[in-house]
Amino acid sequence: MNNSSCNCLPLHLKHTRLVMKIEDAIQQKQFKNEYLKAHINVLFTAAYYSQQSAKILKPFNISRQQFNILRILRGLNQQPATIKLLADRMIDKMSNASRLVDKLIEKEFVERENCEEDRRRVNVRITPKGLDVLAKASERLEAQIEKQMSALSPSEAAQLNLLLDITRT
Repeated sequence: MNNSSCNCLPLHLKHTRLVMKIEDAIQQKQFKNEYLKAHINVLFTAAYYSQQSAKILKPFNISRQQFNILRILRGLNQQPATIKLLADRMIDKMSNASRLVDKLIEKEFVERENCEEDRRRVNVRITPKGLDVLAKASERLEAQIEKQMSALSPSEAAQLNLLLDITRT
């Protein structure tokens, strides 16, 4: 099955940018079907964005997973979170949230609090230093994301979000 005949790109992309097709990026001429091609394309694109994010976060001395924990904590508006809550809300479900929190404690970006009601439970809260590094890292990362995603119109980005959501159901 030759899938290179698909002319599915929106008009504004065809005329304003050179598009690196997945076939060229991974040097594979054809795929068994469009579903497998889409799957490979999503994985390749996710890895690409992951690498770009890691480069941006490196000067701040935080990993993507640590950045994710800091964002979760910031979103709780100074309310403490358990390690379990952090693990449940993380993007990368394979991450060891407890180990990541330990590293963030060493950097003084978060603090650990013992729970008075349940001594087995540990709460985590973001520190002012953590909020500061998160604000700076977020600014740089969000600028890069907006630059990369500007190839899509807002409605195309919304459509992409919907399509990705559908594939996870």
